[in-house]
Amino acid sequence: MKIEIWSDVSCPYCYMGKRQFEDALAQFKDRDSLVIDWKSFELAPGLKTQPEKNMNQFLAELKGISVEHAASLGDQLANSAKQFGLDYHFDKAIPTNTFNAHRLAHFAKEHHLQDQAKEALFKAYFTEGKNIDDIPTLITLGAEIGLDANELRAVLESDRYADKVHQDIAEARQLGVNSVPSFVFDGKVAIKGAQGSPAFVEALEKAFHNWRLRNPVSEEEGMSCTVGETC
Repeated sequence: MKIEIWSDVSCPYCYMGKRQFEDALAQFKDRDSLVIDWKSFELAPGLKTQPEKNMNQFLAELKGISVEHAASLGDQLANSAKQFGLDYHFDKAIPTNTFNAHRLAHFAKEHHLQDQAKEALFKAYFTEGKNIDDIPTLITLGAEIGLDANELRAVLESDRYADKVHQDIAEARQLGVNSVPSFVFDGKVAIKGAQGSPAFVEALEKAFHNWRLRNPVSEEEGMSCTVGETC
């Protein structure tokens, strides 16, 4: 069964949702029958990356509030993230255009490293304060998860996978996905937001049950003996 997850690397709830979903997967006995596909979504399309600022300063300017107030809002999110083992530092996080990060994730998908790429990008953004719009930084992150650095450089210095990013965003509009994270189970939007592991477990079991009814396990018969017959 296919599960598609629309998210943006700069979304704090997307990282929390990833952890909740992973916890649900660990409890799901049929997880080997799942295909998980991370989809691109831009919360701030066209945003100019501003490495000279941190997110507290950026949020203060955006909302017309004090930096102290913005920092307190960030602290609330950081405290929520701690329960999932995540370490957020909005005083280091850089206001970033995430388009190149999404292109990296699509490249990683072709090498079966998409989940590792998403994890590395989230950690780089929220914990390490790295500029995930910077090509050398992205190359380093990609190499650390096993991608070929030279091949990745060629990708990022071109416009490859830009069409994949745009396609994901267009598909989100068609499905009515207008916020992230959004989890689509077997073609149907099942969960919007980080609702907690129990909600993911329930959605997984329900969607998988319906999917299995439409896709029963085939039993191929080999040589065997049947009760009541002579072999």
